[in-house]
This record gives sequence, structure tokens and C-alpha cells, in this order.
Amino acid sequence: MDAEHTWIMNTSPKAVTETETDSYYEAHKKIYPREVKGRFATLRNLSVWVLLGLFYGMAWLHWNGRQAVLFDLPARKFYIFGLTLWPQDFIYLSWLLIIAALSLFFFTAVGGRLWCGYACPQTVWTEAFLWMERITEGDRSRRMKLDRAPWSLEKFARKSAKQALWIGFSVWTGFTFVGYFTDIHTLGLEVLGFNLGPWETFWILFYGFATYGNAGFLREQVCKYMCPYARFQSAMFDRDTLIITYDAERGEPRGSRKRGEDAKQRGLGACTDCTMCVQVCPTGIDIRKGLQYECIACAMCIDACDTVMDKMDYPRGLIRYTTQNSLEHKQAHVLRPRVIIYATLLALLTAGFIVSLALRKPVALDVIHDRNTLYRMTDDGEAENVYQLKIMNKDERPRRFHVTVSGSEDLKLEPENVFFDVGSGEVYNGAVRVRREAYEHTGQETIRFTITADDDPNLSASAESRFFAPTH
Repeated sequence: MDAEHTWIMNTSPKAVTETETDSYYEAHKKIYPREVKGRFATLRNLSVWVLLGLFYGMAWLHWNGRQAVLFDLPARKFYIFGLTLWPQDFIYLSWLLIIAALSLFFFTAVGGRLWCGYACPQTVWTEAFLWMERITEGDRSRRMKLDRAPWSLEKFARKSAKQALWIGFSVWTGFTFVGYFTDIHTLGLEVLGFNLGPWETFWILFYGFATYGNAGFLREQVCKYMCPYARFQSAMFDRDTLIITYDAERGEPRGSRKRGEDAKQRGLGACTDCTMCVQVCPTGIDIRKGLQYECIACAMCIDACDTVMDKMDYPRGLIRYTTQNSLEHKQAHVLRPRVIIYATLLALLTAGFIVSLALRKPVALDVIHDRNTLYRMTDDGEAENVYQLKIMNKDERPRRFHVTVSGSEDLKLEPENVFFDVGSGEVYNGAVRVRREAYEHTGQETIRFTITADDDPNLSASAESRFFAPTH
């Protein structure tokens, strides 16, 4: 029997013992990231404070007597400061999603997983939960010692304090999230009065539980196993993408040494094998093994390594942001075809979005012909059609609109001057009648309705319909 068939038999399901099967799976080990100080840690903390501040604070801002940012689903209106978006403006949401996706491609091609390391919600909330864990259970060594210790009054008190902070913060997160869909002041009064509706209750608890589970327990497992970005990021990388790397040429061979000792005489590289880069990593990887998909580019290993290099009086940069070409002493190219294409498309889409939004008219008109009767004859021998005008005022102030019709010269409104007062954010239904001589060369023709704001002639909208009349 040849070697290939022997290998197949030895690795068949019947040949694999229970012990061998268990060896394929490794129980999850809790990661205790060490706190580190440095330029990237400062930038990351600043990002966390800014993003969480925007999330929790913006819900309480007011604009023209209402909540500044409110997604009112029952009314089908989205308020974003002075801008009101309707279902008819869904194109803007699609536009934004395309810009966001292209931005992810662009920044990944240039700087790797910057989004994951500094702005991803999973990263931001995990940092907040880690901070609460540190103030209740202590630093890395104390947390590890506490988890190994048997249950005691101190351990119970510290664990309970942490859980109380986590649960309170999670519920507050769920409350804030729902506050973007229901006026947060009204929502707060409902909570205080124990008068919360079933859907609000469900989403507060659901979003709070998701925050608690993802940021409190799953943490790096979300990045490793649940996030799809980690799986397809390599498709956007090339040898000129800025990534976090360990300079093996400078660092190897590793080994501990005393400060001031000549490492070259001992045949050692710059790496002291202190494992600080591993201890600070929130996903628990060893960056010295090369680029791995679990790396979220938080740069904590850079700060940790630079701190050690400073203590040893070595140059910084053993672990640094660089490109594969630069690491191999080849010329790096920042401007390359994919980056230029991404940047051009992103600039065009962003400019188009801003221009389209600036030129967007805050008024819309729909015309519906009376479905019951195509036309009726008046005592004066004229044909009369009835139309339903749906006027949508997307502006922040009420408007008075004047209605006019165009088509053939014989078309006229009855009465001649028609005005409708439409409130801010209101969809107004108004009926109008249009007449002309009944017996013309054609029985039907195109008619155009135009509404114009009394106080702003440039604010207008038009819509077409059909006028029906007998032909003989």
C-alpha cells in the first residue's frame, strides 16, 4: 500500500481517536489587555470619547423646537438638524451607503483597518467596558489574580460593582438608541412614569443586551469570528497598504538582556522578548508572527514596544506602521491605480451628494385625477375635471402656495385663484376643479399643475396629469 493511501486511512473518521478529535478545538481563553500609554493610545481614547459623546449627547440636542436628530418612523420623517427627509428622499440614504462603502475601500487600501482600530462601534464600546472593568477590578495582573482566586466577599463586591456598571451603561445605551426614534424627552417621561410601550421596552432591552453581550463578554470574538470585514480585508490590501508590522530583520533573534548591555555581542536583535506587545493586544495575537486577520490595527503594540525601546535606549519603530514594500527595502507607492480610482469616485459621489442636497427643493407635488368620474358637464357646456393635489411641505416653516395650471389656453381653474396653507412637515390634500370647452378636436390632453410659494417665487413644484372631455 502506498504512502497516500496509508495517510488517508490513518486520518479517516474511524482512525481518529477521541483525544485526537478534542485536540482540534481549543477552549476560549479570556484576554486581559494591559493598559498602555502613548500617542496612539491617546488618539484612540480621544476617538472613544468623541464618538460616545456624539452618540449619547446628540439625542438631547434641540433644533427649532424639536429634537435635532430624530428618525420618526410612524410619521415617516427623518429630522437631521435643519433637514427633513421623507420616504421620497430614500435615494439620499442609498447614496450615503455607497459613499460609506467606498470610503471603507479607500481607507483600507491606504491605511489598513483604521476603521476597526479607532471608530468601529465594537471597538468603542469594548473600550468603555474595559475602563469600567479596570476601575472595579484593577489593572491586568489584579484582574487575572481576582479571576483565579476563590470566591470571597471582596471578589463578590468587585464583580457585582462591575456588573452594575455594565448593566446600567447597557440600559442607558439602549435607552439612547430608542431615543433617536422616539422623542427622548417623551421617552424619559414614559420610563419614569412606568408607562413605556411594548416596542420601546423591547428595543431598549434588546439593544442593551446586545451591547452588554458584545462589549462585555464576546469582545475580540466578534472581531475574530463574527465580523465579515476581517475575512475579506485581504482583497483590499496590497504591498503598499499601510499596516502594523514587526521588523523581524531588526528584532531577531529575540532575547532578554539588561539595559546598557551590548546585544550584538550576544548575537541578539532589538526585541527583548518582553511580550508587552502581546499583553496589550485586545485580540490576543502576537504581531511578531506577521500580519494576521485578527489584527484590528489599534496600534497598542506600537505604543508598548516604543515604551520598551525608550527604556532600553533603542531607536523606536521595531513595531510600526509601514508597508510590505518598505519593510523589504523597496520603493513604496502611495498613489497607485486603486487608490486614485477610489479617491476620484469618492470625491465625485461626495460632491454630487452635497450639491444635490443643497439644490433639493423642500416642496413636492403629486396629482391624482378623480377616480369616480372622468369628467362632468356644467350648465355652461364646459367639461370639468376634479383633481386631488397632495402638497408636501418639507420646510421648517409653514407655507402658502398658489396653484396654477398650464396646457391648452382654454384650461382654467375654478375658482380662478386657488391657495393652500400647508404647515411645516405636513402633507396637505386639496381638491381643485379645472374646466375648458367640452367639444374640442381632442377629448383628452396633458395638464400641468404648478404650486408656488407666495413669499418665495423660486420655491415651486410641478406635476402632470390628464384632462378628459367629450370629443363630439
